[in-house]
Amino acid sequence: MDQDNELPNTTVFWFPSASQFDSFTPEAPATNVSINITSHHYDLTSNAILTFIYFVVCIVGLCGNTLVIYVILRYAKMKTITNIYILNLAIADELFMLGLPFLAVQVALVHWPFGKVICRIVMTVDGINQFTSIFCLTVMSVDRYLAVVHPIKSAKWRRPRTAKIVNVAVWGISLLVILPIMIYAGVINNHGNSSCTMIWPDDSGAWYTAFIIYAFILGFLVPLTIICLCYLFIIIKVKSSGIRVGSSKRKRSEKKVTRMVSIVVAVFIFCWLPFYIFNVSSVSVLIVPTPILKGMFDFVVVLTYANSCANPILYAF
Repeated sequence: MDQDNELPNTTVFWFPSASQFDSFTPEAPATNVSINITSHHYDLTSNAILTFIYFVVCIVGLCGNTLVIYVILRYAKMKTITNIYILNLAIADELFMLGLPFLAVQVALVHWPFGKVICRIVMTVDGINQFTSIFCLTVMSVDRYLAVVHPIKSAKWRRPRTAKIVNVAVWGISLLVILPIMIYAGVINNHGNSSCTMIWPDDSGAWYTAFIIYAFILGFLVPLTIICLCYLFIIIKVKSSGIRVGSSKRKRSEKKVTRMVSIVVAVFIFCWLPFYIFNVSSVSVLIVPTPILKGMFDFVVVLTYANSCANPILYAF
């Protein structure tokens, strides 16, 4: 592994690829040959394991999300409002899985061999999935709030046609949010190795810091605040008066759907919060990589991808 003594000029944590952690984050110089050999052995082993995990996650995610998409589109009775939102989330996760083999190859080779165009496409799809997923979960949470707290007033709005329009709007908003990725994604060479990353207009770090904060606020903090408020109001409503309107069967159905959506949201937070912690930490403190920290980062990256293959399993409950 090449050793650098200066801070990197490009992003480290935004694009979830463990090889970038190797390529762009400086490590303390090795004091002897044995440390270099041990570190190199660790990298080879960890990269091989990580590549295998990526392919497993990709296969499971593709199969699971394809099944969800097929079932919802195939059977008319599955075209409920909630399932229309789930379909949107499954499509985003499916696209995310299609880009995973490219990232696995980069991890295995510690090199991006696919060129600038594919790099920009993969990073764009990755970004769209990230924002579309949280926006979909936000919409689903708002829908649960309307169904439970305002079942009568929201009846005229909670229709399949409206849900489809909302889904299109979610994709449009996500596309606008990730414009910086589409513009600044690219391939750079670092000591002879090409890597797919974000290339900012200057080396001051201001653009990187601004983008990390921008992504954290729009892609996590604001949606999560809305989601938490929705479920807070739902809990208050249920605890104070219960769901008095509608049949017992409807009450059970609403409770089951609310439980499913809340679990999906909780798993999303569990999988993505560590990733954002790394992001924010990268602009607030100086991070000196160690084998343990690299292993933690690898695990965090795997979690973000695992979320996309976990959703189909969660829908079954």
